Amino acid sequence: SSPVGGEQISSIGRGLCVLLGISLEDTQRELEHMVRKILNLRVFEDESGKHWSKSVMDKQYEVLCVSQFTLQCILKGNKPDYHMAMPTEQAECFYNNFLEQLRKAYKPELIKDGKFGAYMQVHIQNDGPVTIELESPAATVDPKQLTKLEKQQQRKEKTRTKVPSESSRERNAPRNKDDPSASSGAEGDVSSEREP
Repeated sequence: SSPVGGEQISSIGRGLCVLLGISLEDTQRELEHMVRKILNLRVFEDESGKHWSKSVMDKQYEVLCVSQFTLQCILKGNKPDYHMAMPTEQAECFYNNFLEQLRKAYKPELIKDGKFGAYMQVHIQNDGPVTIELESPAATVDPKQLTKLEKQQQRKEKTRTKVPSESSRERNAPRNKDDPSASSGAEGDVSSEREP
């Protein structure tokens, strides 16, 4: 269930509670992949009690979707940073499109959602508990689209790899080029969640 300001906005019985974090880099391709995965993920038991054999569609269960930008958190030390989350206006459009695709692929009346962008108390009775993280396939990132943070990280990594190189040592410790002993350089679930 997902109450907002004391009013219950949405609730379901057995089914899936989907906490959806939308990234800056997400496109229609990622959206379609996630819709397929959510609806076909085999997390329920069959009639004989065999686990991991039926999907939410097989069981005709419900799906409750909650937009949760905090899933796009990147930690800077101990401080959460959300620059990888899609900006609100874009994200709301993406979220509504996601719901629409779920309803088209399944039964509209079985897809419920919370209130986008609202502070919600999300109550999840986690059966099992089973919590599964789904990610869309990694796309090849254009270097021009790398975030400032990623570029800084790359620079740091490059700097680290240069430190032990042979050329930097040679300046400080000259050696005879014919010396055979010279280095070759080859060393080397949650029962309740909050939605801000």
